Amino acid sequence: MSTPQASVFVGVICAVVATLGWALNFIAPYVTGAYSLYDLMAVRFLMAGGLGIVWMFLCRSQLRALSRGQCLLAALLGALGCVGYGVCIAAGVIFGGPVLTPAFVGMVPVLLALIGNARHKTLHWRQLMTPLSCLTVGLLLANISSLHQPSLGTDAWLAGLFFSLGAVALWLGFSVINQTQLARLPDGATGLWTALMLVGAGVAALCLLPWIYALGLLQLPILGAGLHQAWPLYAWSLVIAVMSTVVGAWAWNAATRRLPMVLSGQLIALESLFATLLGLWFHQRWPTAMEAAGLAAVLIGVVIAVRIILAGAKSVTTHEASEGFNHDPCK
Repeated sequence: MSTPQASVFVGVICAVVATLGWALNFIAPYVTGAYSLYDLMAVRFLMAGGLGIVWMFLCRSQLRALSRGQCLLAALLGALGCVGYGVCIAAGVIFGGPVLTPAFVGMVPVLLALIGNARHKTLHWRQLMTPLSCLTVGLLLANISSLHQPSLGTDAWLAGLFFSLGAVALWLGFSVINQTQLARLPDGATGLWTALMLVGAGVAALCLLPWIYALGLLQLPILGAGLHQAWPLYAWSLVIAVMSTVVGAWAWNAATRRLPMVLSGQLIALESLFATLLGLWFHQRWPTAMEAAGLAAVLIGVVIAVRIILAGAKSVTTHEASEGFNHDPCK
């Protein structure tokens, strides 16, 4: 396999691993037990921060490759992209119900693909029409079946809209800035960059903890924080912290270094696919015809996008090989 194609293929595999890890975020309501979602989020991000400190210590030899500004930026991206985004998602669902926030967040893959192609023209716009149409239709079909919900008050709906837009803005900003910075990193510094992001997420969770406690959103002080009572919460928090935050962040950073944003943005749609399948598994039911059609459309859109990028990588490699074959070594 040619080098550009191999790089794209590895990037796609990393993106699949990342989105599968992120999909574990959506099982949180099913595994908290008597504890709240805030308990799980707090414990999870504190664990991720601790793992980030250990990882940063192991990668300490790479610290000289990054400036102080880059280290602070990585930590800030972790705080906003992990904790800030997670808080906006949770608040959006609480105030706006189960449809409003997923509907907005579901458009992130399409928006990122458009932004990526506008910033760095990778594909002709007509080449994006088919995969983006499949993604849009698929995401709508996968979520439209959940539209039967009680009406919301105006204030609650506006609050839900605010946090939903905040989640979209945070994820778009995180993706653009993170991809730009990763392109400037020296080789081998991706691990340290990821570790710094985890540390930033842990520090942000630690700073928010007193505020969440003051609002009475934590059940750990009430139900008990001992290992005997709360071990399922700690176990699930560790699983989600490792798979979603640590592995997900590393795999996504690895994918981002290998893929153009026009493709990586579309691959985020796999998170919705995996999250829906996990949700169906927890509900112990098969998807409805509309849900199945939506999931199939998302998968088809992703496959088409990958094929287009792979074809482009192959043509670039063929052109470079042709130039190398015709190159005069005496020049």
